[in-house]
Amino acid sequence: MIRPPLLALQEAVPAIVPADTAWMLMATALVLLMTPALAFFYGGLVRSKNSLNTMMMSFVALGAVGITWAVAAYSLAFSEGGPLLGGTTNFFLNGVGLGAQGTIPQVLFLIYQGTFAIITAALISGAVVERMRFGPYVAFISLWTLLVYAPIAHWVWGGGWLMSRGVLDFAGGTVVHINAGISAVVAATVLGVRKDYGRQAILPHNVPFVLLGAGLLWFGWFGFNGGSALAANELAALAFANTALAPMATLVVWVLLDYARSGHATAVGAATAIVVGLVAITPAAGFVSPGAALLLGGIAAFPSYFVIVARSRTRLDDSLDVFAGHGVGGITGALLTGVFASKVWNAAGNDGLLAGNPSQLATQALGVAAAIVYSGVATFALLKVLGFVTALRAVPKTEGMGMDVTQHGEEAYTSGEGSILVISEPTPGIAPAPVLNPQTAAR
Repeated sequence: MIRPPLLALQEAVPAIVPADTAWMLMATALVLLMTPALAFFYGGLVRSKNSLNTMMMSFVALGAVGITWAVAAYSLAFSEGGPLLGGTTNFFLNGVGLGAQGTIPQVLFLIYQGTFAIITAALISGAVVERMRFGPYVAFISLWTLLVYAPIAHWVWGGGWLMSRGVLDFAGGTVVHINAGISAVVAATVLGVRKDYGRQAILPHNVPFVLLGAGLLWFGWFGFNGGSALAANELAALAFANTALAPMATLVVWVLLDYARSGHATAVGAATAIVVGLVAITPAAGFVSPGAALLLGGIAAFPSYFVIVARSRTRLDDSLDVFAGHGVGGITGALLTGVFASKVWNAAGNDGLLAGNPSQLATQALGVAAAIVYSGVATFALLKVLGFVTALRAVPKTEGMGMDVTQHGEEAYTSGEGSILVISEPTPGIAPAPVLNPQTAAR
């Protein structure tokens, strides 16, 4: 997402451009679609008894985070303020109207940015699924948007200190993916492991959902990156092309790594590879050539792949590997932006390491470090405060029954009046005792 030096251009061209507005309307819809897409991606990766709850963790962000953004977080991110935080000028949508923000209406800019805040908060849910209570989760993502997302967005995109230092983040490698990835690993640590973690296999219940979600995420990501040009121009076309190319390379390398390690090309691995490639190109999409995007995507497969392999051998229960996919992918992409950036393609006019400017890599590292430290510390403090107010995670019995019935009173898969729910995973050779679905038992 580009901010100054584009602000000078925005001031010079205050008129709304219909073509830019039309493209940004489409881009906003594409990014909004990414949150339901994430629901399918995450929902397919969990056990069936938790699939509705997992999907609801994404869907509820559309409301809780969207309102938080409109009421206060947008102002803290983008209204005029200091190096650390924006002001209160636009609280409760005050002053947000149909006037030009660059070459599009300000109200459209507000909603476009809001779709970014929504998907970022929803990403964190992948680290805490199958055990975090729904009410505390909603409170957490709302407060997190206000206290963690908005400040980092201001630092990088809203005139804050990282922007003034020259940190490049075209569409959210730092603001979205590193931020969400670090918050996810902190949340997973604070909540602790699931009751069945390390004792039995916890397998995806619907891999076609995972593939559907990954495909829809890729589709929506064209608005995520291409829309970050904030205009229908050559820069949008570059970001669009790079968004197509980088995941292609990641997918090929990931499949080869899968074959080398296990002799199989897994569908979950392919879906994960696509997301990792999209994450990695996000900070670089408007700053590197298409050839560099291919290289970046291929390189990005390695760190995320091996972090996933290593994490599975630890006691860190980052349920859906949000840190490996988004945190590590975002760090990789942000640093490689400092390597591959070229002013021939670069919207900000910055060269990277390979073009003779090693200082850009150091600048990118500064942005990465700042996001890691603030996101980690602030998320930890927020969860601890919420934990004093209410229990964050479900009790073991609730986990055993599944979060769908206990949190929402519904099941994803039911055959009607005779539907049953198994309280715990079956032990080989021992038939589990079925318990009537509370909804049907009540009848």
